[in-house]
Amino acid sequence: MSSPLVEARGVVKRYGPTTALADGRLTVLPGESHALVGRNGAGKSTLVRILTGLQAPDEGTVHFDGEPAPPLTDRDAWRRKVACVYQHPTVVPELTVAENLFINRQPLRKGFISWRRLKSEAAALLDTWDVRVDPEARTADLKVEDRQMVEIARALSFGARFIVLDEPTAQLDNREIERLFTRMRALQDSGVTFLFISHHLQEVYEVCQTVTVLRDARWITTAPVADLPRQALVEAMAGETIAEAAERQRAAEPAGPVLLDVRGLRSTAYDNVDLTVRRGEVVGLAGSSASGKIELAETFTGLHTPTGGTARLDGAPLPFGDVRRALEAGVGFVPRDRHDQGLVFGMSIGDNATLSVLDRLGRFGFVGTERRRHVATALIERLDIHAEGPEQPVSDLSGGNAQKVVMARALASDPRLLVLVNPTAGVDVKSKESLLARVDSAREDSTAVLVVSDELDDLRRCDRVLVLFHGRVVAEHRAGWRDHELIASIEGVDHG
Repeated sequence: MSSPLVEARGVVKRYGPTTALADGRLTVLPGESHALVGRNGAGKSTLVRILTGLQAPDEGTVHFDGEPAPPLTDRDAWRRKVACVYQHPTVVPELTVAENLFINRQPLRKGFISWRRLKSEAAALLDTWDVRVDPEARTADLKVEDRQMVEIARALSFGARFIVLDEPTAQLDNREIERLFTRMRALQDSGVTFLFISHHLQEVYEVCQTVTVLRDARWITTAPVADLPRQALVEAMAGETIAEAAERQRAAEPAGPVLLDVRGLRSTAYDNVDLTVRRGEVVGLAGSSASGKIELAETFTGLHTPTGGTARLDGAPLPFGDVRRALEAGVGFVPRDRHDQGLVFGMSIGDNATLSVLDRLGRFGFVGTERRRHVATALIERLDIHAEGPEQPVSDLSGGNAQKVVMARALASDPRLLVLVNPTAGVDVKSKESLLARVDSAREDSTAVLVVSDELDDLRRCDRVLVLFHGRVVAEHRAGWRDHELIASIEGVDHG
């Protein structure tokens, strides 16, 4: 058996009171493609940061070719050991391929860059690794898969033979994915070793020889892919077995009439989507980051215009591509990022909470100060926002209370359809429970609710969860689903 090219043992990493990695282990053999899988929060990103020299472990060891990892300050030594290619390329788009390949180390002649040598050396490097890209091409004009190959070639030029691919297929279509896998196999034959991270487990079986599973910040298992059935892999990630008794599912279908009726909706992010949400029903949308779930939900709020299909809200066509008209049609919205999309940090709590109902607070374009204060105070009490009052700057609030302000604004307009995208992201446990209680309240008020989240706890409140995979709805799970069932659908195990 070959000696490990990369070996991590007993790796521990803490951030204050949070243990991001409690027992990280990884053994990668030369020339293999080794998959690293686990749910969000399993510790994958932390382990990758340690393996690439961005952070040092608090405990444990990392070795390359049997030697201890270089000190963090020796960046050149790290570049000779390992490189990470992320789903969002790190090349400089306005530079040429050749300039990106040799950035900060261009060949010089009499103190000036030798453009002729730069082009010839770039062409030779690309030819060595069979990367068929014009070295004079502007990098921004390349396809995503070609930009990734340029990054791989750049890493190989430093001498690294261990490449981490972090969600490399997230922005690729099926044909591009297959081309990437073909290139990976060819590079393996040339002595390159890959650590492959993906949320799509079928890709693990297509391109990897070995898989390591992390769960709850701990190493769970490492096994040859050929010896690990897909269901066993899902069980290792989820922490429960098929033999465990399933919880009783709610048999009763929500009695309310259909409020949101979607037929054949399609865009560049999703395709041929049919779905319904009834009054008083909470429907979840689950899937990987590239599944199209967020783009689909944002379409109903007026942020996007689909290329085809229809969506009707209470019988009337839903206005696409117009946030204001969607709000007027009865759509409330908690966006995915409260910092960039949810709050105006130069304004007060009251201003933020009432932005969606300004037309109700006065006449002829004027907002009544007392009326606004009254409405804002009621929302603060309703959402249990811990604040001095509606005039307090929203920038003073904790993450949990700031998110409650975003929720308050969504509820202020008494929406018929409430769209929540990652509603509990980055909040404490108490605030999370308070926010999810608003979902239950909306259900009781006969509001239709659409919840998009990567957190399983957010989705447990749902009457049904629809799973999107590469833009298509591929599964539906009624309340009472087990973790392994939903994870299997999200990861693409139980469908083609």
